[in-house]
Amino acid sequence: MTHNLDHTHDAALRSWVPGADDHPDFPIQNLPLGIVSPDGGVPRAGVAIGRHILDLPALLATNLLSGEAAAAVEAVGETLNPLLALGAGPRRALRRDLSALLREGQAERRKIEPLLHEAAACRLHLPAAIGDYTDFYVGIHHAENIGRQFRPDNPLLPNYKHVPIGYHGRASSIRPSGAPVRRPSGQTKGPDADTIRFGPSQRLDYELELGVWVGPGNALGEPIPIGEAEAHIAGYCLLNDWSARDIQSWEYQPLGPFLSKNFVTTISPWIVTPEALLPFRIPQPPRPQGDPKPLAYLTDEADQRGGAFDLRLDVFLLTPGLREAGLPPHRVAVSNTRSMYWTAAQMLAHHASGGCNLRPGDLLGTGTISGPERDACGSLIEATLGGREPLQLASGEERRFLEDGDEVLLQAHGVREGFASIGFGECRGVIVGASG
Repeated sequence: MTHNLDHTHDAALRSWVPGADDHPDFPIQNLPLGIVSPDGGVPRAGVAIGRHILDLPALLATNLLSGEAAAAVEAVGETLNPLLALGAGPRRALRRDLSALLREGQAERRKIEPLLHEAAACRLHLPAAIGDYTDFYVGIHHAENIGRQFRPDNPLLPNYKHVPIGYHGRASSIRPSGAPVRRPSGQTKGPDADTIRFGPSQRLDYELELGVWVGPGNALGEPIPIGEAEAHIAGYCLLNDWSARDIQSWEYQPLGPFLSKNFVTTISPWIVTPEALLPFRIPQPPRPQGDPKPLAYLTDEADQRGGAFDLRLDVFLLTPGLREAGLPPHRVAVSNTRSMYWTAAQMLAHHASGGCNLRPGDLLGTGTISGPERDACGSLIEATLGGREPLQLASGEERRFLEDGDEVLLQAHGVREGFASIGFGECRGVIVGASG
């Protein structure tokens, strides 16, 4: 997909916005989209640039945007759904215009500068109204690690390498980064227990995932061919699918996750566009010898050549003990999106293959993305072997699962020689005690 790279990806590109060039997430080569309330005002569309957020409706009023770029901003209100529905053309035009307006030497700087807000003074919202949310299971190392704890000799179920497995989640409980995570209560039954109890989860966990934002979508009954699936992906975010493992182990058969997953899901609030991620596209890693070839409706040569990503994923844990001692967060894991067994396009094409209608602003989760190494586990149940080998922290604390006051921080970065590094922003949440 390198033929789609353009001047907006140039590593030498510099911005006149202070601090943008050295920002670890939001240099001028990124320009992610979101919904913000500057200084407590009405939610409106914005773009992240360094430590600032550019007010897009205010920029539109200056008449510095034209054509499809102007149409993209004219479409949005308090959510980005109408912009996502427009597809790639207006989104790309907006990126090109923003890159030109924010680059070093821009003659219109004086008109634009007053439209910048300090990000620290803005409230970040969900970028779109999420009608539906589906969580997949495409991290094969996670699937193997979890399966090995229950089926040591045969960790993967027979269908795993044939079909992108997923389940319908709960859209109403998705929250932006920084929202508190209240410990859920539910029914649990220990493996050797004679009784069932109801109460707060004792095995609360996180899950390191990417989120995939749906763009135009399809009509009910009309599948999306795999070769057209990319046109229906509007961008990406980080996603933490918080999981109550003890509730999950009791409830998940025969219909899968329910209360163990629906209490909250945290996402990073910026939509990182497919255009910004082009430098970090890679061929889909080859399947191990003997693995089945995907069926025709999941096979596309272009997707195999460039449908995967090389993105570094980090998980940090900050506990009350670390905080009180003035110690930095504990890095729990470093993983990579290379470990996804299915591409985002395959996920989307499969989702729509039976006629399900996907709509602008729908969200797909990848499932936990773990690497093959022990220090690349995207969840605590993997990192601690089900709680049998707890994490040892510099504060003297140990963690088998999450405790009240713990804070989990997910990060993602694209790093490639010859290109500017970009990030997704933070996806964080602090555990608070159960209700009652």
